Amino acid sequence: MLHKREYFEQLENNPRDPSHWHALFLDKSIPFSPDAKAAFLYDSSRKTKQFLYPFVRVFARLCIMLLQVFKAIMPNVINAPKMLHRSLYLGMKYFITPEANYLILRHFVLGSEVLRFIKDNVHHIDDIPMHPLKPMDLNAVKDNLFLQHDLNLYNFIINLNNAMAKKGVTIQKVDQPNFNAITIDDNFPFAPFRDKWTNCLDLANAIEIFTPVYQFFLTDNDFWRASNSLQLDEVIGLYAATILDCPEKLVALNNKHPMVPLPTTSAAFRLTLHGLSTEVLHGLLVQQKRAAEKALTVS
Repeated sequence: MLHKREYFEQLENNPRDPSHWHALFLDKSIPFSPDAKAAFLYDSSRKTKQFLYPFVRVFARLCIMLLQVFKAIMPNVINAPKMLHRSLYLGMKYFITPEANYLILRHFVLGSEVLRFIKDNVHHIDDIPMHPLKPMDLNAVKDNLFLQHDLNLYNFIINLNNAMAKKGVTIQKVDQPNFNAITIDDNFPFAPFRDKWTNCLDLANAIEIFTPVYQFFLTDNDFWRASNSLQLDEVIGLYAATILDCPEKLVALNNKHPMVPLPTTSAAFRLTLHGLSTEVLHGLLVQQKRAAEKALTVS
C-alpha cells in the first residue's frame, strides 16, 4: 500500500477546504504504521463508506436480530465453518477493495506478533502452545482463519494465566523487553490483491455484511464467543503496557469492559475498533523496539 502513503504525502492542502483524511494521516498522536494508516484512511474516504454504509449498517443489524431469534430456537442446527470461510474468501477476493484486504490479512499477522511478544516477556513461562497466523494471500482464509484467530486469543489468555498461577509469577515490567517477535518492516510479502471494478466494498461495509454471514454459518455459542472476543483488546493491551510500563498508551484501545457483554448487533463496529486497536498496540511495540535499538547503538 505504498502508493496510498505517497498519495497522502504528496497531497496539497487547500486552507479553504482541508481534507479530513489528510489531517488524520499527518497526525502522529497515536502510534500507527504509515502504510496501514494510509490504506485505512484511503479506504474510509470512498463514496461507498459515505453513502452506502448507513443503509448497509441498518440492513445488516436487522439480519443479526432476525438470526438471533432463529438461533434462539435452533442454536446448533447450522455449524459450517468451512462453508463460512469459503464464503468469506469469495467475498474478499471479488468484492472487497485491495486496501481492505491488505488490512484484514495484516491484522492476523500483527495479532500473532503481539501475543508472542507477551509470551516472550513473562518470565518462566515457556510451555504455552501457540498457533501463529501468518496469511500472505487470500487462500489462507479458507483454512478457518477467522475462527482460529478468535480461538487463539481465548486460548492464549487461558493458558497464560494458568501457567502463571502454576509457576507463581505475574506479568511485570521488563527493563529490557524481548522484541524479537515484532516486525519493524511493514512490507509483509502479501500476494497482489485483485483490483477490478467489482472490488468496491470498503472495509466498514464489508465487515457489516460479513457479520450476519458469520452468524448464519456458526452455532449460536460460536458466534456469541466470537462477538465477546472483540472486548478483549484492553486485556491484551494491559499485558503489553505492564511489560512496557506505559499504561497511559492504552488511550486508543477502545473495546473496553470485557466483563460486560455487549449486544451482537454492535459486533461489526466493534470489529473495526478491534482492528484499529491491534494496529495501535503493534505500532507502540514498533516504537519501543526502535527506541531500544537506538539506545543500544548510542551506548
